[in-house]
Amino acid sequence: MQEFINQMEPSFDDAERKAMDEYLRSGGWLMEFKKTRELESMIADFTGAKYCSIMPNGTLSLSVALMACGVNVGDEVIVPDYTMVATANAVELIGAKTVFADINKDTFCMDFEKMKEAVTFKTKAVIFVSINGRCPENIHEFIVYCQSRGIHFIEDAAQSLGSRCGGVHLGRFGEIGSFSFSVPKIITTGQGGALITDDKNLYEKIKLIRDFGREKSGSDHYITKGWNFKFTDLQAVIGIEQMKKLPSRIQRKRELWKLYFDLLKDISQIEMISIDINDSLPWFYEILCERRAELQEYLKERGVGSRECYPPLHSEPAYGYGGEFAVTEAVTKRILWLPSMITLKNEQIVYICTCIKEFYLER
Repeated sequence: MQEFINQMEPSFDDAERKAMDEYLRSGGWLMEFKKTRELESMIADFTGAKYCSIMPNGTLSLSVALMACGVNVGDEVIVPDYTMVATANAVELIGAKTVFADINKDTFCMDFEKMKEAVTFKTKAVIFVSINGRCPENIHEFIVYCQSRGIHFIEDAAQSLGSRCGGVHLGRFGEIGSFSFSVPKIITTGQGGALITDDKNLYEKIKLIRDFGREKSGSDHYITKGWNFKFTDLQAVIGIEQMKKLPSRIQRKRELWKLYFDLLKDISQIEMISIDINDSLPWFYEILCERRAELQEYLKERGVGSRECYPPLHSEPAYGYGGEFAVTEAVTKRILWLPSMITLKNEQIVYICTCIKEFYLER
């Protein structure tokens, strides 16, 4: 019987087990300390950023980024209609208002013209999402436009560790970039989020906000209102070992994408999303397909997991903001995420693609 192939799962081995055992035997206090600083340094070095600060998850890191930029209750923040709900929730968590913008039909990232249409006198920030590691060629248009109007430009690069645009790591185009280390990501600490920036002033604000507003660690003198958004060395120990594997994982991710692309590109009922695999690093392997629900069930019966993409957020019960988002509504009906974990074997992908071909031949 075919062993079930999950759509996504984490990967760790003896390196993480050994590192955790050594740390626990060393008498570490588990709380945030030297290991957290080490992991932050690794992330900054890898991305090329001057500063990095880690938090419990990517939702909080986005909220902290907004707070560091001075976004307040009642301010508006523009986000794409197609993104994980955390992007929008991070805005509303601090009392600001999410304003949705439609996406570009080629990249599925925020559409520049639609973003401009969404700007009002209340707009304080734009959160640009490099969805599935993609970045449009006109990213600098967003930056110039926002700068000219005093609008903060923040990158939600949760899905983009390892992806670059023109040689620049995603997350570094904005004033602040945010990453996620939840279980499905290319590296994981179970949960976790990180902010990178080259702006020392913003970095100092981030450090205050995430540590109760303290003047310095361990102090009971509070410069500003802040919260306990600190990480743990326990998680950092895992993250350090995961970061060591990142270069090889990036290479393997590219190999897997190329194999999927070659095996599926000639199926007329499937559209592959075109990317520059030398820059973009797909987080999920996605297809645009016909009869998605039927295909999902067919794959499931044959031991293959898959997942529908995010819905148009504007119309979800949690928001219900209304508006017209034609591209988001069209593409989200067709996107399917195929098995994407780093541990996939070539023969498993061949099997998955064979099942997909058989589905369309039989129907």
